[in-house]
Amino acid sequence: MRIGLYPGTFDPITLGHIDIIGRAARLVDKLVIGVAINRDKGPLFSLKERVAMIEAECVKLTVQTGTEIVAHPFENLLIDCARDVGAGIIIRGLRAVTDFEYEFQMVGMNRALDASVETVFLMADARHQAIASKLVKEIAQLEGDVTRFVTPQVNEALLAKLRG
Repeated sequence: MRIGLYPGTFDPITLGHIDIIGRAARLVDKLVIGVAINRDKGPLFSLKERVAMIEAECVKLTVQTGTEIVAHPFENLLIDCARDVGAGIIIRGLRAVTDFEYEFQMVGMNRALDASVETVFLMADARHQAIASKLVKEIAQLEGDVTRFVTPQVNEALLAKLRG
C-alpha cells in the first residue's frame, strides 16, 4: 500500500490545498494530511478546528478519488511523522520559485534523516498559485472577500472566527 503524507498547518485550508490533496490522492492508496500543531506560527484556528475543516473538505475528494484521506495532527519532525503513519512519500505543493528553494533544503535534510522516504512536488494549479493561508487570513481580517480562495464552509468558519 502506497501511503502519502501531505503536511501543513492548513490555517485555514484553501482551494490550493484542496487541489493538491485531490491530485495527490490519485498517486497513493492512502493520503494522510499531516496537520502541524506548530505553536510558533500562532494559528487562528485551533488544531481541532483545522482537523474538522480538513475532514469535512476531504469527504468529497475521498468519494471522487476512491482514496482514503485522513487528517493526522503532528508536532514532531516531519520525517518522524512520515514513519508514524507509514508514509513512503511526502507530498509538497509548490507555488513559486521561492517555495522550491525552501523545499529543496527540506528534501536534503529529510533524505539525510531517512533516505527511504521520497518527496514528490506538485505544482500549484495556475488558478491557485497566489493563494496562501496567511494572505487569506489577512484579507479576511481587513474585511476583504476571500470566496475565490476558500470553500463556502471555510469562508463561513473564517468569518465566524473573526467576528467572535
